Amino acid sequence: MPVPEPFYCRRCRRALNIRFNNLGMIVEYLHAAEQRGQTSDHRPEPAPVTEIPDPIIECDFCSAPDAAWIYRCANQVTDARRVTARVVAVGDYQARRHAARVRRTDTEHAFTQAWGERWSACEECAHLIEARDLYGLIGRVADAMPAKLTRGTHLMRTRGQLHERYSDVFNTLAPGRGRIAPGHPLGVWTQPPGEAP
Repeated sequence: MPVPEPFYCRRCRRALNIRFNNLGMIVEYLHAAEQRGQTSDHRPEPAPVTEIPDPIIECDFCSAPDAAWIYRCANQVTDARRVTARVVAVGDYQARRHAARVRRTDTEHAFTQAWGERWSACEECAHLIEARDLYGLIGRVADAMPAKLTRGTHLMRTRGQLHERYSDVFNTLAPGRGRIAPGHPLGVWTQPPGEAP
């Protein structure tokens, strides 16, 4: 399910995330801020970023304003599943006073989150990406997330999810990067050192 170009909201000029069903059809657009646990005061009005006048491009990693660079990697997607049933043993349930361990959990496909091939980065996150400092980037992003996603035991799960997602980004990172400039929301691309244009 490649997304040819990032989608942004016509109303607020900010990035949108896309969710697909198991047939590959778009079922939902979410503001990137909603994906990070924040709220939005309006429904998304999707359009390709090149159709948005003066888009507000935030860092896809730490959410800092004024992203400076665009990186390309393989199309990143995450499959989410929903629990349809939990099976416990009746005797176990009665003996443990309704606190039985789950013996089996049945799930089904809920949606596929498309993260895309292009990732915008602020100067600080770009420095960590250029240094291939995965754990530094995870720490920076976790520090910028709302407390409800990083408080107590949530921190370990959040860091694990970030590690999974960003490992894929790092492992498939294409050479070069694009400098975000006015009129060039997809970046003005430079050649990596040692490569011919």
